Amino acid sequence: MEARKVELPIVGMTCARCASAVERTLNKKVPGMISANVNFGTETATVEFDPTVTDTLAMALAVQNAGYELVLPSEGTDIQDAEQSARERELRSQKRYFLVGLILTLPLFAFSMGRDFSLIGSWAQAVWVNWFFLLLATPVQFYTGWGFYTGGWKSIKGGSANMDVLVALGSSTAYFYSLAVLVLPGVGEHVYFETSAVIITLIKLGKLLEARAKGQASSAIRKLMDLAPKIAHIIDEEGQENDIPADQVKPNQLVVIRPGERIPVDGVVVSGQSAVDESMLTGESIPVDKNKNDDLFGATVNQQGLLKIRATGVGSQTALAQIINLVRQAQGSKAPIQRLADKVSSVFVPAIILIAAITLGAWWVTSGEFVPAMIRMVAVLVIACPCALGLATPTAIMVGTGKGAGMGILFKNSEALETAHRINTIMFDKTGTITRGEPTLTDWIPLDSDGKQALILAASAESGSEHPIARAVVKGAGKRGLPLVNIEDFQAASGFGVEALVMGQKVRVGKPGWFENNGAPSHKVKELVQEIASQGKTVMLVEVEGRLVGLLAVADEEKEDARDAISELLGMGIKPVMLTGDNEEAAKAIAGNVGIDRIVAGVLPEKKEEIVRQTHDEGEIVAMVGDGINDAPALARADVGVAIGTGTDVAMEASDITLVGGDLSGVARAIRLSKATMLTIKQNLFWAFFYNAALIPLAAGVFHTISWMPVIIRDLHPAMAAGAMALSSVTVVMNSLRLGRRRI
Repeated sequence: MEARKVELPIVGMTCARCASAVERTLNKKVPGMISANVNFGTETATVEFDPTVTDTLAMALAVQNAGYELVLPSEGTDIQDAEQSARERELRSQKRYFLVGLILTLPLFAFSMGRDFSLIGSWAQAVWVNWFFLLLATPVQFYTGWGFYTGGWKSIKGGSANMDVLVALGSSTAYFYSLAVLVLPGVGEHVYFETSAVIITLIKLGKLLEARAKGQASSAIRKLMDLAPKIAHIIDEEGQENDIPADQVKPNQLVVIRPGERIPVDGVVVSGQSAVDESMLTGESIPVDKNKNDDLFGATVNQQGLLKIRATGVGSQTALAQIINLVRQAQGSKAPIQRLADKVSSVFVPAIILIAAITLGAWWVTSGEFVPAMIRMVAVLVIACPCALGLATPTAIMVGTGKGAGMGILFKNSEALETAHRINTIMFDKTGTITRGEPTLTDWIPLDSDGKQALILAASAESGSEHPIARAVVKGAGKRGLPLVNIEDFQAASGFGVEALVMGQKVRVGKPGWFENNGAPSHKVKELVQEIASQGKTVMLVEVEGRLVGLLAVADEEKEDARDAISELLGMGIKPVMLTGDNEEAAKAIAGNVGIDRIVAGVLPEKKEEIVRQTHDEGEIVAMVGDGINDAPALARADVGVAIGTGTDVAMEASDITLVGGDLSGVARAIRLSKATMLTIKQNLFWAFFYNAALIPLAAGVFHTISWMPVIIRDLHPAMAAGAMALSSVTVVMNSLRLGRRRI
């Protein structure tokens, strides 16, 4: 049986070390597990497993034994509803813990500070006041702060130490020292219950703010899901219109969409005409005209006419569902740059505990006073919590991939998002990528005085053929406002052209060589044919009753945005290359039109892959842009494969990035988004590293002797350290959210 891959939410993680513990549990303690990747930023586990050996219930039990919750849907609910319910339940619980801590900490802090600064009466020095402080501090320590104890124990039991260990150690030191002062004579005189309570309450506040900010960071998926309409108007077997839930529509059912409504499923137009806003898929604001047999996509907006469609993609098979799945995969994957943070985090907590112990010992020995040494040790433990380090990469990846989805740029994984900004060579397929992928009538050169009538005769004769060139001629005549007429005695000369009786006249349309066998064209016509053919166009002659009346030229024209897109890439210092199986003349003509200097023509799919590999081996970071099955090997070989969304499923499967609307300007936008995301990640990592590098020495009292510094800075109080630590995590997440508002 084939391996199964699913993504499941996890509740109860407090830092990146928790994610590592869950990942290790899944990989080592669940038989049949092929791979498990746990992302702290998205709070999800992406697991691949053998369904004949294990299932998600076994995974949930293993994760529960490790002290966390793997969310599984209950009967009658989907995973999104189960996840939302679990997260809302957890958030309510965390708010309750925080409010209890806040209500008890505020008077505790106010009375403690009032006593320390002699702002309240002498009664505050009475012994019973310290017992009152204990009464206030104990619920904060063991109710509001209980999660730090359980989280720390779970991480130690799992073979690592997370931020909960630091918070639990720091707050417990202050609390139990104060308790010892109360019950043991000679230990000391001053209690620090407010220190332990403020540490816990401030960090709880930081976690709440962080959770809210992370919720905003992951809003891209929710926004996409909210686009899908809940109701569909179907036509039943009796021809009656009924409203049913959109997720109950079956393939081939007829669905009615009125003006202004979102389309509930993917489908094909059966009747009606309209303009449809597809901006949520393609990022393009201009509506697309839709007629009979045109494709429609779920969640796009019908703007004008009444449409009747036949459902082709429903539920998980819709384009929107597949986009959501791709965004989930990208947000849940781990970027290579995250490995640096993971390596640092794996040794960070033990190193901080060692630094805190050294701080305690050094100050105790040099000053001979335990209490100041203990206060500094607590400040080191609290301020060094590595939450910001764990959030730096995944939050930026979440925002970046979500923003890309809104722009019609789908990243399959975060590695593609990270690599794209380093691209210096982009190889483009020609047909369907730079060009439209279908022949277009580009030239009509009449050799007869009545050129309009001659084109009507030629297009009418071609209307009997299904050949792409024939369709291009018919379509070209239609765009010029010329009507077709009925034909008789139609015949197709394979490989040469067509002939038919049109309005009583014998009309032939075909390759110049066909006419050379039946009365050679004049020297002037031959020169004209050669001139047009040198531009990469396919030339056909039109003959009426044995007399040449005109030349038709057909070509696969470049897309309207192709030249601007290539120009933008050149401005970014990126070298464009055209790879095509077409002949060199046609390739040169298109390349010249769009501004590409280097072309490689006449190459088969395996040759494209070889050229990509050779260029990569020369030290280039190579992207391949293509749309067809023949591009799949090169797309897979490239450092970053970019598929045109209007192309084949095989090309999109082999690629790392999909441009939903097929707009080539999306290539440059994807690179700019990658640069912006990487800049955000580097900013986050810098501040996370710099923050700890700067503040740990401060908390340890390294600057104690610098008299010009304010006392509040050089002798950092643990409560301030807790506030600074909480602020660092929120700052990193908010910096990531800035990326979502940035213009790309």
